[in-house]
Amino acid sequence: MQHNEMMERMRHGQGFIAALDQSGGSTPKALKGYGIEEGDWSDDQEMFALIHAMRERIVTSPCFSGEKVLGAILFERTMDGQAGGKPVPEALIERGVVPFLKIDKGLEDEANGVQLMKPIPGLDDLLARAKPLGVFGTKERSVINLANPAGIAAIVEQQFEVARQVLAHGMMPIIEPEVNIKSAERGAADALLRDALLRALDGLADGEEVMLKLSLPEEANLFAPLVGHPRVVRVVALSGGYSRADACRELARNHGVIASFSRALLEDLRHQMDDQEFDSSLGSAIDEIHGASTAKVTG
Repeated sequence: MQHNEMMERMRHGQGFIAALDQSGGSTPKALKGYGIEEGDWSDDQEMFALIHAMRERIVTSPCFSGEKVLGAILFERTMDGQAGGKPVPEALIERGVVPFLKIDKGLEDEANGVQLMKPIPGLDDLLARAKPLGVFGTKERSVINLANPAGIAAIVEQQFEVARQVLAHGMMPIIEPEVNIKSAERGAADALLRDALLRALDGLADGEEVMLKLSLPEEANLFAPLVGHPRVVRVVALSGGYSRADACRELARNHGVIASFSRALLEDLRHQMDDQEFDSSLGSAIDEIHGASTAKVTG
């Protein structure tokens, strides 16, 4: 796929984006969900080898293809690794799946009800290395815990600052200001975020476009103005701690929004499964998430 073909898939494709980007801090939890306990590795190198083996099994499964999976977000180590004897981005592109790269380095401590991204040293070098590998875009996450206008404004300002750096490399940024779905102020935070994003989108230059990765809102279709904004290529949703069934139910209520799930995609996969069991379980998850991304309901 060339860049323009990837853009077309992101803009109009019928499917979802798989988030396979668990990083160092979240890897033990992801492995535990996969059936591998923390004592089963002796150091970080072994831990990352185990999570890479899981990801390789996913992306080489017959059901993991561009028919229903539009894109995949990768951890840097995954981007640099192999799948089926090929560099992971190349293996994905051959299957019709658009590669993205997680670029954030974790979160700062909470201030004003939010957690900004930590600095991202060497980002320009990373982007310059990723693009020739076929990586189409990036994903950068921060977190909103309270409906604090100043905090949410700071989150959006930082996200768009990083997005412009990504755009300068000819790549597509996925902006991810996650609203904590357990927040007592969730509905108000959703609305403040929507309005702050609309103001920032209006400030983009001609030709600049971004993608948005957002928590499923408390009020269905609250993000409709973002879905329809001329500077937004696609709005995708994270599962945010929901089970797959609950996440898919909420996603189906939000028109124009597709999934970018991680835990909800992987929740039934276990390393002890044989290939037939693994592929069947993954295929069922893909079908369910694809359905909620493409077949919407009212009410």
